[in-house]
Amino acid sequence: MLARKIAEYACSLEYNHLNEEVVRELKRRVIDTIGVSFAALDAQPVRIARDYAAFSSSRYGATVFGSFMNSNLEDAVFVNGCAARYLDFNDTYLSREAIHPSDNIPAILAVAEAEGASGREFLLGCAVAYEVACRLADAASIRDRGWDHVTYIAISSAVGAAKVMALDVEKTVQAINLAATPNVALRQTRAGELSMWKGCAAANAARNGVFAAVLAKLGMTGPSPIFEGEMGFFKQVSGEFDLNFVKGAPKVLETLIKRHPVEYHAMSAVDAALAVKQKIGESKIKSVTIDTFTVAWKIIAKDPEKWAPKTKETADHSLPFIVCRALLDGFVWLDTFLDWKILDKEVEDLLSRTKVSVDPAFDSLYPQATPNRVTVVTEDGKSVSEEVVYPVGHYKNPMADDALEEKYLRLGGPKDALRTLWALDKRNVKEIIEAIRP
Repeated sequence: MLARKIAEYACSLEYNHLNEEVVRELKRRVIDTIGVSFAALDAQPVRIARDYAAFSSSRYGATVFGSFMNSNLEDAVFVNGCAARYLDFNDTYLSREAIHPSDNIPAILAVAEAEGASGREFLLGCAVAYEVACRLADAASIRDRGWDHVTYIAISSAVGAAKVMALDVEKTVQAINLAATPNVALRQTRAGELSMWKGCAAANAARNGVFAAVLAKLGMTGPSPIFEGEMGFFKQVSGEFDLNFVKGAPKVLETLIKRHPVEYHAMSAVDAALAVKQKIGESKIKSVTIDTFTVAWKIIAKDPEKWAPKTKETADHSLPFIVCRALLDGFVWLDTFLDWKILDKEVEDLLSRTKVSVDPAFDSLYPQATPNRVTVVTEDGKSVSEEVVYPVGHYKNPMADDALEEKYLRLGGPKDALRTLWALDKRNVKEIIEAIRP
């Protein structure tokens, strides 16, 4: 059974199996995730989730980011997960399915706090969750079947939580069964005009994964075999696949840190657009052409709503809007997605003179690369084109530590916490939580 294979892998992994590079990259993902979380604390969905979490407390609970509130474990996971994901600024993994493996981090941190775990136990839980999430993404794409990628996050967070809880193989199998059965999410979350739920769906999946692990810890059993069964995951959701936890490098090494707060397939388009902007200066733009790859076109260009976004959630998933805003402003940052910039007549006009095309040569490079080409023709007849294949933050074009810290600090991450976060393998989780309190 696949669930048992996953559980046996998770239970067999020990901290000394993680090499220095893996530990360093896990720390970088934790720092990045906490930074983007702090920038989202005042976002409306995060406030709603925090208000809900205030209704509960527990002896087996966790801290809500940006507060002194200790809430029920699952509620804290949901709030912190919403904060980590809402700005669309946390890391990404691209394969048959595109996911955000750092969606697991707030969940694993909350469980580690509730368990009184060490920093090493927390990192080990993150390592397990990253491997499971990314290997599932390698195995099968579920978006074209109508299912959302956060379906995989429910499973990976359950396994990562089970690792921190030190559950044995049998109970970890049950955590997987209990996470996979009721948490198959609809892809409608990311179709058409996007709602607040776009930034909350992964938090909900992680919350449910943690809930499954807690139930398994207490002895609950779930439907089995969950993957191979008559009405199981393979037949209903994904098609058949297997997972290989030995082949290739640890998956955290292939995840991608974001330089701009946009859907990852647009990242290189932003870099290209900003390079074009530098060359044309204040010249008036006659037309814009974006050459991209099929997956990007399907996710962030094909829907009519992507050409006239009305919400922040749609705008940061709109390739044409993102490129036009970069060309108009000379930057892309959190304020790019303020309401007035989304509804601005100037960007509406430029969108009407923009087209997106799929370049088959770019398809051959994906998912190992995310190439985009931006070509601008100015009103005086000048044509300027820039192409970017590996944006800054891609694992083939890594973001330096100082640039990562700069991003963290600009987003409002507590400066004094950085020393603790870089040394979290030598600290306990309680110290980490204290370091990031407001």
